Amino acid sequence: MGNESKKEIMFDRMKKKKKEVKLVRRIVLAIVLFLLIVGGIGGFIAYSYVKSALEPMDPASEEQVEVDIPIGSGLDTIAATLESNGIIKNAKIFKYYAKFNNESNFQAGKYNLTKAMTLDEIIKSLKNGKVYREPLFTLTIPEGLTLEQIGQVVEKKTGKSADEFFKLVTSDEFVDRMMAKYPNLLSAEIKGENVRYALEGYLYPATYPFFEEDPSLEVIADTMIANTEKTVSAYYDLLQAEEKTVHWLLTFASLLEEEATAQTDRETIASVFYNRLEIDMPLQTDPTVLYALGSHKDRVLFEDLEVDNPYNTYQNVGLPPGPIANAGKSSIEAALNPTDTDYFYFLADKEGQNHFSETYEQHLQKIDEYLK
Repeated sequence: MGNESKKEIMFDRMKKKKKEVKLVRRIVLAIVLFLLIVGGIGGFIAYSYVKSALEPMDPASEEQVEVDIPIGSGLDTIAATLESNGIIKNAKIFKYYAKFNNESNFQAGKYNLTKAMTLDEIIKSLKNGKVYREPLFTLTIPEGLTLEQIGQVVEKKTGKSADEFFKLVTSDEFVDRMMAKYPNLLSAEIKGENVRYALEGYLYPATYPFFEEDPSLEVIADTMIANTEKTVSAYYDLLQAEEKTVHWLLTFASLLEEEATAQTDRETIASVFYNRLEIDMPLQTDPTVLYALGSHKDRVLFEDLEVDNPYNTYQNVGLPPGPIANAGKSSIEAALNPTDTDYFYFLADKEGQNHFSETYEQHLQKIDEYLK
């Protein structure tokens, strides 16, 4: 009996040990699984945080934040400054990113940065000493286009309707908003009795970078008007001294732009117009006839010159009521700085070279020589 009792006791002990081993294994497995789950969650959180820190803080932000990078600032100071200004999410991640890409030689200065900038754009800005951003797309508006033609360019590049663009820029509501926003640029003259479209000639020709994926038509048009304001504002004092207006300037410049060819001397053409205006002689420039007709013809016929329209400078003395197209900087400057000549006539030959004359007889001779 004693031996059997000992065996039972040993058997019970073995069973208990097996249970303990199983329990320990389960506990260890549970702990391992818990650590793996916690580690995985922690790793995912860490990964997500780093990923978000490598992206722009706010891709839709247009607000500019002035960031001052003092002379002698190291990468640690620069990263901390960017973080404190809300331009980046984490200074350490920015620092490691810059080091990993071997970026250095940052320039001191004051920068107007935005929360929409990528780390690469911020780094490039700090290296070049000027703000740099990679646009999502660019829109190029050439010189010499009307509002309708600009709408066609916008449609081709953005897919937005040219008709909708034209309706916007010719609507009284939009014009009034722009007049309130740019009072020095858009005066009451743009709503003159015979002006066809108030904003004709006020959408500046340039290449525009856009940093949002789908800018509205209003944003696009407003950007072009703002660029006209920026360009023309440099001449406000001169215009005031000459007792001229912005509307006069853009109207005059639009004629030069439409008469221009690759070899055109805008300043000399401007002198012809000035000389004619001085003696109340009609400007007689064909582009105004085409604008009056509302068509884009290769040649202006004699019968076209008779069209009864305020924009027809064959029938009316002086400048037309408003611009007939958008003008670039060279035409704007030529309108303000004409060459001093006694020319009253000019013509362009088949190669686009201009020939100027002081008298009508000389002009007729050049027509025979270069055009017939």
